[in-house]
Amino acid sequence: MNAETNTTAPLESLELERLVCAARDSLSDEMVGRLAGSAAEALDLVDKAGRAGLARAIPTLAEMINNGDLERLAQLARVYHSAQDALTDEMVGRLAETVGEGLSLMDRLNRGGAGRLVEMLERMQSTGALEKIANTLPALLDRLDMMANLLSCFESAARKSRETPATGGLGSLWHTLTDADTIHSLQFLVHLSQQMQEHCGTKHA
Repeated sequence: MNAETNTTAPLESLELERLVCAARDSLSDEMVGRLAGSAAEALDLVDKAGRAGLARAIPTLAEMINNGDLERLAQLARVYHSAQDALTDEMVGRLAETVGEGLSLMDRLNRGGAGRLVEMLERMQSTGALEKIANTLPALLDRLDMMANLLSCFESAARKSRETPATGGLGSLWHTLTDADTIHSLQFLVHLSQQMQEHCGTKHA
């Protein structure tokens, strides 16, 4: 057993020496230069990593790999790269212009007292006044339309009164009093007077 081991050891040593010689013969000067350059770059990289404290970042990187955070960061980087490729010069110009206009608008609002307006709206919201305004606003708009129509009627009536010649005499007065339109107008004025008295609180007991 020991004799066989002693015999095998010189053979293995001889084969290893032949392998080293073959590898040495197969290496050209260019290959040796490349290997030396690669070894120098590797040592320089290790030195830079040591001076930059990369060893302290390895546990964090390992945890990010285990949690999948590194993969999500890579996906986010790919999305950002795709968005950057998709943006044209015109789109970038429009985005910059939009951002500039937004900042200018915020500056104008700030200088115009928008902060005080927001405070007033907050107080109105806390007291319920803002909700009341929102509920009564549609009815108020309808009333404004009615007022506009009423003013238009006044204007039309005044114009028609100026254009219609006035006639005197009992016959003309009798015709006016017995005219159906006149009776309807008088009834409308009576109803209007009643409604105004009811809503204004001036109706007699």
